[in-house]
Amino acid sequence: MLRYVVMIVGLLVAVVALVLIIGSALPEKHTVTREATYRATPEQLFTLIRNVSDYPSWQKAVSKVELLPAIDGKPRMRETNSGQAITYELSDIVPNQGMTSRIADAKLPFGGSWTYEIAPGVTRDLTTLRITENGEVYNPVFRFVSKFVMGHSATIDKYLAAVATRYPRLPASD
Repeated sequence: MLRYVVMIVGLLVAVVALVLIIGSALPEKHTVTREATYRATPEQLFTLIRNVSDYPSWQKAVSKVELLPAIDGKPRMRETNSGQAITYELSDIVPNQGMTSRIADAKLPFGGSWTYEIAPGVTRDLTTLRITENGEVYNPVFRFVSKFVMGHSATIDKYLAAVATRYPRLPASD
């Protein structure tokens, strides 16, 4: 019996070591871009993404958004997402064209920004929302999980799906 316990513990230690080694070898920074086209005007999509106070009404994981005082003229908010509160700073806000949201909390094991780009479609009621994440994952275990378990685009994909709860999403054309 003891032999099996030692083997299982040894296997667990080897798995943890492998995750640490692979995670340490991965780059701390990553960039991923995803986009979707919706049956909405640029004004409608911009209003949806810019009105951060309404996020809990259309994003299942967001339970609360607190507006914080601006710093250097940049709006800030604290979003509680799946129980974790994260402070963001908004910048490069161009009505009906896009904005940038940057994590403004240096204590987290990750950071980075999302750049939202809004592009009108071939007709007035079609608009493409493109999100580019310039992410950073500081902890090697989290880097491993982000890359191989969750996928770097998981959060963007969920966000784009949530937008589709407000505006119909057109099928992707490959």
